[in-house]
Amino acid sequence: MAVTSTAFFITTVKREIITTEDGSVTIHLPEMNESYHSKFGAIQEAYHVFIQHGLSLKSKEDISILEIGFGTGLNAFITYIENVNNKRLVHYTGIEAYPVDIEEAGKLNYPQQLKQGLYKDVFIKMHDSPWGAAITLSNGFTLHKRRQFFQDIVDESVYDLVYFDAFGYHAQPDLWSPEIFKKMYTALKPGGILVTYACRTVIKNAMKQAGFLVEKLPGPPGKREMLRAIKN
Repeated sequence: MAVTSTAFFITTVKREIITTEDGSVTIHLPEMNESYHSKFGAIQEAYHVFIQHGLSLKSKEDISILEIGFGTGLNAFITYIENVNNKRLVHYTGIEAYPVDIEEAGKLNYPQQLKQGLYKDVFIKMHDSPWGAAITLSNGFTLHKRRQFFQDIVDESVYDLVYFDAFGYHAQPDLWSPEIFKKMYTALKPGGILVTYACRTVIKNAMKQAGFLVEKLPGPPGKREMLRAIKN
């Protein structure tokens, strides 16, 4: 999250667990009218945006992923599940300035909704693990959580894929600026991909200004379109 009065507001605003239309829950901030995931279906959105239009395009045996907005851990968890029967190595980095606490994480029903109760302990470990250190969750999956503002990212040519899952433009427009997307462009390897649920013209233009090739794709339930950006 950005260092702004809005970011300060996020740390003090009421947070509540709500159920989305596919039965999975999310965290909702009523005073901001903002949720961590789509009210039309948290799991549906995550699979559509980040797996179908992101991870599924990368066939490398060794893949590095950067998530902008680790949040509830849903995107990391479904990526872990997708990799259970895959022999590749996933190096997953999640950036978050204001982490979900372990009590909130325990109320998130993703392992049950995904019928992956066997991996509930993995999901909890994702939240309970230390920040700033890489941990091994399985032979094929490492997680490195960084408690960091997006503006402070300085990685260069490290990642194959970026999951850009920041709060919406209406809530924090500064997180969707050309400056932020330039950091994403720099962090990606040549040919790297960034995917996001958003599809505003101002966001598309910011991506192009940062150097990306940008395409519109069909959106998840409740959204007409989403964006995918590719580094030359």
